[in-house]
Amino acid sequence: MNYYATEQMQQAYMAERMGEARAARRGRQATTARRLSRRAERAAAMARVAVARSL
Repeated sequence: MNYYATEQMQQAYMAERMGEARAARRGRQATTARRLSRRAERAAAMARVAVARSL
């Protein structure tokens, strides 16, 4: 194998790994967003209950 072919293989491998990392990061961000959304919904519900009790 010549140097150029090896370099191309390394670049292809690195591009693939970067794509995998990007996809994993997107998945984690979606999970975090869902968790924060649920937390916000819970807090809003608790606030509604607190307001209702104070009336």
